[in-house]
Amino acid sequence: MAWNIAAECISIVFLSIILVYSHKGALLPSWKNRMFQCCLGATFAAMVSNVLSTLLLANPDWADSWLCWGITEIYFLATPLMGLAYYCYTAATVFEEHAGGRTACILGILPGILYAVLVLINPLTGVLFSIQAGVYLRGPLIITTYLIFYFYCLISVVLVRVYRSWLEPQIYKILFVFPLIAASVIVVQQLFPAVILSGSAATTAILLIYLYLQNKQSSLDPLTGLGNRVEFQKMISLSIQRGQPPFLVMVISLRDFKQINDHFGQRTGDHFLKLIASTLKTLTAPYPVYRFSGDEFALLIRGRSPKQMEELQKNILRRFNEPFEIDSYSCRLHVVIGIAAYPHSAESLEGLINGLEYAVNQAKLHHWKQCYCDQKMLEGMRRRNEIIEILKQKLQDQEFVMVYQPIYEMKTGRISAVESLMRIPESPLGPLFPAEFIPIAEETGLIVAMTWQILRQICAVMVRLQENGVTLPAVHINFSAVQLVQPQLAEKVLQTLRECQVAPEQIIIEITETALAENPEETTRFARTMMEQGVRIEMDDFGTGYSNIDSVMHMPLSTVKLDRSLVVSAVENPRSATMIRYLIRVFHELGCEVLAEGVETENQDQFVRAEGVDLIQGFYYSKPLSESELIEFLADFHERHPSNA
Repeated sequence: MAWNIAAECISIVFLSIILVYSHKGALLPSWKNRMFQCCLGATFAAMVSNVLSTLLLANPDWADSWLCWGITEIYFLATPLMGLAYYCYTAATVFEEHAGGRTACILGILPGILYAVLVLINPLTGVLFSIQAGVYLRGPLIITTYLIFYFYCLISVVLVRVYRSWLEPQIYKILFVFPLIAASVIVVQQLFPAVILSGSAATTAILLIYLYLQNKQSSLDPLTGLGNRVEFQKMISLSIQRGQPPFLVMVISLRDFKQINDHFGQRTGDHFLKLIASTLKTLTAPYPVYRFSGDEFALLIRGRSPKQMEELQKNILRRFNEPFEIDSYSCRLHVVIGIAAYPHSAESLEGLINGLEYAVNQAKLHHWKQCYCDQKMLEGMRRRNEIIEILKQKLQDQEFVMVYQPIYEMKTGRISAVESLMRIPESPLGPLFPAEFIPIAEETGLIVAMTWQILRQICAVMVRLQENGVTLPAVHINFSAVQLVQPQLAEKVLQTLRECQVAPEQIIIEITETALAENPEETTRFARTMMEQGVRIEMDDFGTGYSNIDSVMHMPLSTVKLDRSLVVSAVENPRSATMIRYLIRVFHELGCEVLAEGVETENQDQFVRAEGVDLIQGFYYSKPLSESELIEFLADFHERHPSNA
């Protein structure tokens, strides 16, 4: 019989390419990846032995008959057992995150062992094939070779079908289809025995698996060539599942890298990232570096003593104290390092990742170089997560409590406004204070929905006061930096006021200088629109953060609120008093009223009055009041000061 092996030779070329690229991309030493390597090895052995056997059978004078027998034995052993390798890969994929995978493989191996015994005794029995005088003869049990392959294809399909709920849709389709394709080609092989197609069937199956399930591009970051976040998380999961000794995970986060892109451009920023990735690979060898996010890199470290870890961190920080040079640009990049340990910090993938991110967040917040996620920090993280859930629930149930602190106007001697302040007096954690929950609301973005809810709530209070004949000219509401970058903010504010039937003049929006510094264009545009429509804008907490006169000069403002710290300092320090005196004069020259915040003593009150502030707010006049307390306060105030009502 003459055999056509052209398809097999082409398939060997394709398979060789896959072998090379899959080896380069085999980053994760998981059971699934190892089974894929077994599939490749078994397929390659089967195809090469098939081609060699066919050539020797067609040309018996090329080699001794015992060599032809041996290679043909290898072919008969390897070809059907390709199906076993595929089945084991299928089981490894199905049970990747579940127990039972090894049991499924062991049970699946038993038929393969029986078939292997049949192949090994074939030289004595000739039940599968024989070679007599250089002529290949089929044995009575040759059908077993095909049946064993069909068997493994069938149980692979059944396994995938039974556990389909464990698989993503795309993975399910690939694992379900590739055994059917392989089996179909083998059927054609049976119908046309002169055309050798078993290798083509195997290569088709391997190619499907490689392109959709094993392609290294799914595990590598395309810019830096490092393993990506998914690969990093898989490595952590694998380390935990294997019960390996304690290990550390580290994230190196670049500070303010956005400024590099803004200043030098995206292309140069990408070059910097590549250089940083290369530098970290050198510094941290032999441990692989992963790209954790846009400007963050991660490591998984085993077997290092605390002293060695300290030295590694020092080396990283020391290198980042030196400038990086790219395309004639030189830039010194600052980093923070977050570290979490298994199992000390957390015993799960989610816990370690959350601990890492929280450690990096705390390092940036407190301007630390590095931060280790210990038990105390984990407690803080758990409390933070609980506060997030409390805020979500309060938001859903509209249970935020508002209190109002009166603001006294010097010129008229009346209460010209109140500042609305949010409180959470009751929660599963007890009373929560704004200094704790407001930053969390801003970090999570919950502050946006909270602010809209509060605006409607204070508008409703204004309407009720008017209906009850209580005079309250205006209410202050705080807008965070997060709020100020929301699209169509001015239009939404005005629409809300119209819907609530509150005049724009009755609302004063307080904006911090931090918000102005972070988003100067959007904030100034919003403030100008609001002022044009009658909503007044106040700069809050002047004297903290980014305070400077320039920001006041270019910002459309009605009022500047002096922070409590300035008032306290001015009473105690003559130099501070002089500075406050000139600040008040400058703000007046710029056409702004000045509000003194945090006035709590008679001395402070006398000072701010003497220096000519326009408005005063603080416990000396009133604590923050509930709505009912506010009504009572205003009524009492008007009775005591009828001429100023």
